[in-house]
Amino acid sequence: MKKLLFAFSILTFFISCSSDSGLEKIPEKIDYSVENEKEITDYLVKNNLTAKKTDTGLHYIITEEGTGKQPITQSSITVTYKGSLTNGKVFDQNTSGATFPLSKLILGWQQGLPFFKEGGSGILFVPAHLGYGSYSVSGIPGGSVLIFEIKLITVN
Repeated sequence: MKKLLFAFSILTFFISCSSDSGLEKIPEKIDYSVENEKEITDYLVKNNLTAKKTDTGLHYIITEEGTGKQPITQSSITVTYKGSLTNGKVFDQNTSGATFPLSKLILGWQQGLPFFKEGGSGILFVPAHLGYGSYSVSGIPGGSVLIFEIKLITVN
């Protein structure tokens, strides 16, 4: 009887956790590469900007060269930054300086920050697959291109 009750409890749990239970589903992994590339190139043209592009689809502009060290993925960095979407909506910023281990940040930062030198600044145009992918995060819709204006203060 205890085994039957246990089996019934497990079955009830799985049924209650079905798609109709109101639990948030994990989003389907969608490839936004084509749409993101068009969105980035349209943004660059509209704003009369010229960016370099990596093989992974990251676009970047170095606006101020800087003279110090360049970070590697294992570096800890101190930066000021502003994160926005191509529609201009700002979703995050830090103007006083924030320190992060680069290896813990999104791939777009891990790939883009090594182009910067201490004291330098620039802009990263991060396609979804190097950012948050299909996930909606803190008001950022899944599939979004992220634009980061960054000043690299120090490489620790």
